[in-house]
Order: sequence, then structure tokens, then C-alpha cells
Amino acid sequence: MTTTQPQEAPSVVRIGVLALQGSFREHMALLQKIPGVQVVEVRTKEELCSVSGLIIPGGESTTMALIAEKWGLIPELQSFAKAGKPVWGTCAGMIFLAERAEGESRVAAAA
Repeated sequence: MTTTQPQEAPSVVRIGVLALQGSFREHMALLQKIPGVQVVEVRTKEELCSVSGLIIPGGESTTMALIAEKWGLIPELQSFAKAGKPVWGTCAGMIFLAERAEGESRVAAAA
């Protein structure tokens, strides 16, 4: 006779997608197809604090940086990353995450 162990219900992980500009909708659509993932559009400090990980999508990095600066998100995003939480950037999101880049603007360098 074989006994099986009861399986634990999968836990839900909240993943944020920085939704300031760019291809955030495409990232959200794909993440919503993954069982156990709850996707959150991140535009505020409160939304950022509610997620376990963050994706910064492609788009226009300077525009994203200007919006993030205007909305007071730059220090919050920096704190999130420095806390060791996972952050993944695609295309312009990678530029936004970079500590420095050739030809960067002053605003982008602040991100």
C-alpha cells in the first residue's frame, strides 16, 4: 500500500511591474498566466512595499526616470533593491537599474 503525503497549497507571490511607462502591460499579461503569481502595477510607494519582487520593463529610460523622480519613487526603488529584493529589468529597465551608463543624463544617473 502506497501512501501519499498531502500536498501543500501553493503560496502566492506578489510580483510588481513598474507601470510608469513602457511595456508594463505585456509583462503583466505574461505573469498573470503563471499559477501562484499575483501581479501588481507599481506606481506608488505603497504598491512597491506590497510586492516581493519587481520587474522594470522596457520603454524609454529617461522618461521612466523623470516620472519616477516626479512621483518620489527613486529613493523607494533604491531602498527596495538595496534590501536584496529581486529586481529584473528588461531593455530600458536594465538601463534604469544601472549604476552608471555612458551618455547618461543627470536624472537617469539618480535612478
